[in-house]
Formats: sequence, structure tokens, C-alpha cells
Amino acid sequence: MLRPNGRPEAEIQRVHISESTVTDVTAIAQKIIENVEQVIVGKRQQLIYSLVAWFSEGHVLLEDVPGVAKTMLARALARSVGCSLKRVQCTPDLLPTDVTGASIFNQKTMEFEFRPGPVFSHLLLADEINRATPRTQAALLEAMAERRVTVDGTTHDLTPPFLVVATQNPVDHEGTFPLPEAQLDRFLMRFQLGYPSMDEELKMLDMLQHKHPLDDLKPVVTAEELIACQRAIRGIYVDRKVREYLTQIVHETRESEHLSLGGSPRASIALFRTSQAMAALRGRRFVQPDDVKRIVQPVLNHRLILKPESRLRKIATEDVVKEVMSEIAVPTLDEAQQSP
Repeated sequence: MLRPNGRPEAEIQRVHISESTVTDVTAIAQKIIENVEQVIVGKRQQLIYSLVAWFSEGHVLLEDVPGVAKTMLARALARSVGCSLKRVQCTPDLLPTDVTGASIFNQKTMEFEFRPGPVFSHLLLADEINRATPRTQAALLEAMAERRVTVDGTTHDLTPPFLVVATQNPVDHEGTFPLPEAQLDRFLMRFQLGYPSMDEELKMLDMLQHKHPLDDLKPVVTAEELIACQRAIRGIYVDRKVREYLTQIVHETRESEHLSLGGSPRASIALFRTSQAMAALRGRRFVQPDDVKRIVQPVLNHRLILKPESRLRKIATEDVVKEVMSEIAVPTLDEAQQSP
């Protein structure tokens, strides 16, 4: 089949990145992981998820109890990449302009000047996002989706690489404003850090005995290198069999008897992008079905809505995703399908 420019469709789809570029992406990811692990112990999987989201130009929702290093993860990531970090402590009286910025009247120049808010940073930590009002949540999530904010009719672009790490406590619901499903869908991934093991906690105490290891954490890559990784990810080859596999996963959630709402087309796009990033982090120029399986839970679990009777039966969205995955045949790729 020919496209309007006369080139075969298959040829156009197979414009991909070189082996050396993938090696660079893998090396950069490894540098960041090793650097962050000087501060955070035993969270390799969650750290990989965070990098997959950042490399895929998405955002992360951390849903966990207080004191498990959610804030520390964001600070360590920003330090490792040499990026600016701003933190917003979400409260009911937080205004949208407290996040995006506002126009202030300058009496010397007799003109209004725009004062950027904390969203104008490379990494924004929105602590306890469910304590902010829906109006403030909407302002933040608009910036996440559009990567720009509009104040007083003027549009201001955000500086790449832009990542929002939002946190919320799944236990304390008093005085909170739960994120609507449409806004939850804007987050590329949601996952938990969890408690450390006893050995990991003992190691953490040893690290903190004299001073906090974050104080000595130095950048190991630059923001420009991370942006180059984001561009390279889009060139990772995804065979048609793998595309059909991940699309079928999302479609099957829409047919599940346990769900009132399955994955949207945005879920398919998210699964596609994150599987590309996961393949690159594992040093490959092509996506395998195993990459999809590794990333499917944090990408899908917050996008699915359980039926009331499923909640009463203590069924979780993670259980539904596992059931869907078990019913779908995993494709096998021959050597020709694994390489661009």
C-alpha cells in the first residue's frame, strides 16, 4: 500500500532509531537509577516506573500512606537530572493562581507583570492533590495536559522536560476532594511505593545516621539528555502483533463483567508509549509482549471503574487486569518482527 508521497506504508512505519541511540537511553536511565538509589532503598521497580513515565512525557500519581519517601523520590529525581523542583502543598484554600502564577501590577512601570507560579519548573510535586479544590485541580491538570498555562488571556509555555508527581493518601479521606475519573485518566501511571523490608529499613537508618544522603546528591545527566531520550523513545519499533495485543487488553476491559467503565483510547496510547520506554530502558529497539505485561498494571489500574457489586465482593482493578491478561493469548515474534 502506498501513501500520498509514494512510499510504501510498511516502509514509513519502520523509520526507527539506531542501536547506539538505544544504548544511550539505557545508559542514561541506569545512571539516574543508581544515583537515586543512594537516597532511596529497595524501590527499583517504582523508580523504573517513574523514569518510564518521564521518558514517555507523562505524569505520575503516587497513592500511598505518609512517610514512605514519595516526596524524597521526586526530589532525588530532580537532583539527578539537574532540574528545577517546586513543591505545592495542596490545601482547600489553595487558589489556581497559587499554582499557575498571576499578573501583578508594577507601580514603577505602571504595567501588569506576570509572576510565574510553581508549575513553571521541570518537576512539580503536588503533595496531597486530593486536598485541593476541584477548581485548583483542574488548573493543574490543564497544565499537565497542554504543557502551557493561560493567565489573563496570555499563554505561557512550560519548560521541558516537564513532570508532575502528585501524591495522595488512600487512607485519610476527611476533607478531601477525590479526583474525578476524567482527571485521573490524565495521569500516565499510578503506583504505590509500599513499606520497606526490615533489612531495607535498617540500611536506611545507617544512611541517615550522620546526615541526609540527599544533601550530597549530584546531577548525573542533564535536562537536554533527558529530552533527547524522550525524542528517541518515539522511534522504538512496535510490531503489529504487539499493537494488536495491547489494544486487545484495553478492549477486553470494556467488556469485563466487573467494570462499569473500561480503558479509554487514551489508555491504549499510554500503554503504547510506556511499552516503548520500557523496551528502551531494557536496551532494545523493539517492544516485546513482556514489556507490555511489565507496565500494564500501573498504566491501567486507575483508569478502570468497578461496579458497586464488584467493590462489595472486594474485587480490585488489579484483579480485573490480571483476569483480562490471563484470557488473552500472548503473541510470539519471529526474528524479522523483532527488528526494524
